[in-house]
Amino acid sequence: MTTTTLAVLVPLLPFLGAVSGLLLGRTAPGFVRPLAVLPPLASLVVAALVAARQGGDQAITAHTELTPTGSVPIELALYIDGFAALVAILVAFVAACVQIYSTGYLRDDPRYPSYAALVSLFTSAMLLVVYSGDLIVLLVGWEVMGICSYFLVGHYWETPEARAASLKAFLVTKLGDVPFLIGLFALATDAGSFQITRVLGAVASGDLHHPTVVALLLLAGVAGKSAQFPLHTWLPDAMAGPTPVSALIHAATMVAAGVYFVARLLPVFEASQAAMLVLAVMAAVTMVGSGLAALAQDDIKRVLAYSTIGQLGYMTGALAVGDRGAAVFHLLSHGAFKALLFLAAGVIIHAAGTNSLAAMSRMRGLRDRVPDAYWTMTVALLALAAIPPFSGFFSKESVLGAAEHVVDGHSDHAPWAAGWIVLVAGLLTALLTAAYAARLWLLAFRGRGAEAPDHGRQPLTMTVVLWVLAVPSLAFGGLAYRALPGWFDGRDLTPTLFTSILGTGLALVGGLLTYGAWQRTTQLAARVPLGAVAAHPEGDAGLVEAEAIATHEPAYGDIAYAPDPADPGRLLLGPLHRSAAAGFHLDAVYTALFVRPVQAGASLVRFLDREVVETYVQGAAALPRLLGAAVRRAQTGNVQTYVSALLAGTVVLAVAVVLVATGA
Repeated sequence: MTTTTLAVLVPLLPFLGAVSGLLLGRTAPGFVRPLAVLPPLASLVVAALVAARQGGDQAITAHTELTPTGSVPIELALYIDGFAALVAILVAFVAACVQIYSTGYLRDDPRYPSYAALVSLFTSAMLLVVYSGDLIVLLVGWEVMGICSYFLVGHYWETPEARAASLKAFLVTKLGDVPFLIGLFALATDAGSFQITRVLGAVASGDLHHPTVVALLLLAGVAGKSAQFPLHTWLPDAMAGPTPVSALIHAATMVAAGVYFVARLLPVFEASQAAMLVLAVMAAVTMVGSGLAALAQDDIKRVLAYSTIGQLGYMTGALAVGDRGAAVFHLLSHGAFKALLFLAAGVIIHAAGTNSLAAMSRMRGLRDRVPDAYWTMTVALLALAAIPPFSGFFSKESVLGAAEHVVDGHSDHAPWAAGWIVLVAGLLTALLTAAYAARLWLLAFRGRGAEAPDHGRQPLTMTVVLWVLAVPSLAFGGLAYRALPGWFDGRDLTPTLFTSILGTGLALVGGLLTYGAWQRTTQLAARVPLGAVAAHPEGDAGLVEAEAIATHEPAYGDIAYAPDPADPGRLLLGPLHRSAAAGFHLDAVYTALFVRPVQAGASLVRFLDREVVETYVQGAAALPRLLGAAVRRAQTGNVQTYVSALLAGTVVLAVAVVLVATGA
């Protein structure tokens, strides 16, 4: 079988699994789980074979014209270089883990068949994006992912949070997709083709006439899809969906698509120094802002959501300094440990028997109750905090090393200022990342909240997946930075001494500061009995500064849950905590700038329709109705009346004729 045929099977197998699952979900429920698990596993095997044949050498290309479209053809095309081959393995690997995990997590969910089919379709769409050699075909996968995320985030549609989150995710990403689509057409017009190889050839020959405009239009779509500032606000709310969906979106699909798109078309962005600088600023604001927001969140999944936004900021920062190897290296590393973090969080939530008990301040005694989640999440958090020798250290250091390379003046593709912006923001984010990772670990596993009901041991499929994902989270980085340069344009990924010492030192400082703040708040919180919280002027559970009057939280079942007042995040952030917890009020800003004007315009249109258009229509109908009523009254059915009217009319006509004749 040829490599091209194998490559076609990679996205096709999950697609067929999705179609079969939808068709057989009701008529043959026994086939649902095999149809969910086997296609991504088979796709993983085939993707590995394609990668082995590609071997990091010259890209595999194939194309055939889809249909005549005039001067700019649309083609079914494959373009598989080293980046695509490895990212496809990541996507299939994480999707297979999520499907296996979901068989236990959603074993009692009546909508599991449709869920599993949508996850397979989601996987197929992302693989289409990864392997596609034509921008229009890539756009198909790009948009299918948007539809899948809408349905999967809104899986629990009975809850208003899930409905609102799915709608918000769809609308915000579509807000970026509109200029993205315009940018694609502008790019293809300049290049004379949608085929990626021809686009890159046009850029190399200087035939791209408006690089800045095209790059900025494309960045709008990337910001929406990859949850970068200012279009990142949908991702934390998307946590209302099932936890395995969160793992899939954050680790291998949707948000990874934007980063991968820029990596694939990086020469387009490098053609504009202004676009590279905008990308650097976007990455810096995203990294630092998300780190501060994560340090203030109480819900464990929202912490991880802001963490994803920040790690994607690292990837876009690497792209802003012209190193797509470092960006994709961190994408691969992040995919493993972020999937592990979400799925371990799912075990914690599953242990409590409800999705509403994800608040870290309400956790207690979890270390002994879910030991598998405890140990594997510890590994993943160390990888997230970039502590050596865990995988996140090597991939994050490759990003900081790339920024240092630009600062030293060794790059012709990125502005010197972009290097400084990414380097400073990346180092600050390293401190913040370690701080919120340590806070999550302390509150989740050493918290002082009331203990939730024990719902027994977790299904074996869930715990096995955690340990499978723990292996690359621990070992991938140390092995990959030596092996991957051959796949990534020969770029050296070895950590540099300066950024390694500085970045690791800042991470340790962040972790130690959080631990010290946690010890202090724990001592102060010890004055409050378990099951009670101190009233805080902001209206939520706060740090106990003195002996305050305690108020009890509403009961859940027969246990009164109380948020743990020993939260180091509040002490570390100080007056910034409230704004950070609210995502710096960006949703309120967007409501004022966009939502309310649209609502006001809709109200005006409704008023005009009701009071003007409808009044005109009703008036236009009233006159014929009155005339009809008058004519209807004349139709009495009395023959004498009709004859009298006829005679009267005859007399009137005769008189009229006489008068006219006399006047003549």
